[in-house]
Amino acid sequence: MRNKFLIIVLAALMLFVACKTNSTNNGEKAFTGEYIISAKDAVKKIGDKNTIFIDARGGDDKTIEGAISLAWPALAISDIANNEPGWGIIPSREDLAARLSSLGIDKDKDIILFSTTSQGWGEDGRILWELEAAGYDDVKMVDGGVNALIASGAKMESDPTTLAPAEVDIDEIDRDHVINTDELTRDYTKYVVVDSREKNEYDGAVLYGETKGGHLPGAINIPFTSLFNSDGYLKSNDELKKLFKDAGLKEDQDIVTYCTGGIRSGYMQLVMDMCGYDDVKNYEGSYYSWSAVNDVE
Repeated sequence: MRNKFLIIVLAALMLFVACKTNSTNNGEKAFTGEYIISAKDAVKKIGDKNTIFIDARGGDDKTIEGAISLAWPALAISDIANNEPGWGIIPSREDLAARLSSLGIDKDKDIILFSTTSQGWGEDGRILWELEAAGYDDVKMVDGGVNALIASGAKMESDPTTLAPAEVDIDEIDRDHVINTDELTRDYTKYVVVDSREKNEYDGAVLYGETKGGHLPGAINIPFTSLFNSDGYLKSNDELKKLFKDAGLKEDQDIVTYCTGGIRSGYMQLVMDMCGYDDVKNYEGSYYSWSAVNDVE
């Protein structure tokens, strides 16, 4: 009888630990996916010589110990006006390889990105989306972002780290999850289009220098911020699958995500991919590019 009691207690403890392991700080069920790492697991890798931490917020503010600072435009065509065709797109493979080499972002290292989740623009997702297109194999972003890392014990430093240059080769840019203005214009009726901006932007607010307000014809509005709980952690897989389903999306559809410049929508593309939507492309250049040359609603 005593042995049976002990077995029941042990089973209960194991179930409790499993539930805690797969939960966010507020007890919500945690999101899981190939591009996501928990803050607790990420903190264990701080100081690992085979891991590069990238603070995707950019700037010179305090950051996690050992992290480099990288603003997403450093990996995009951004030396022209944001309403000109070609702004915000992925550079040529040679150009991108040179940029990554100078930053020391070695393809043989594990890459961990973080930003401010729902309080930001999904910059970590935008960079991850581009690194994946460049052939990086092990790239993840921290669920809960910088605040989750701090809560999990990560130490802060006054200045970002600078890495020694690396030799980065890119055979080709994988465009399975990338689409540009010409391609989308040509094949528009093939796609279900998802606008990941806030509703006021979708409804016509001009906030960031767009040529005109509105949205792409027939686009479905699923704001980037709707992916997150109030604490900045991603909602669970089941909740997000329901969010997409309720918006009328099906897993076997060809889908394009966009935002103002392809940042929030890059994050959205990755999350949708992890939720079983395999045929999703992020529109590089996004609304800036479309509104400059095409009609909107």
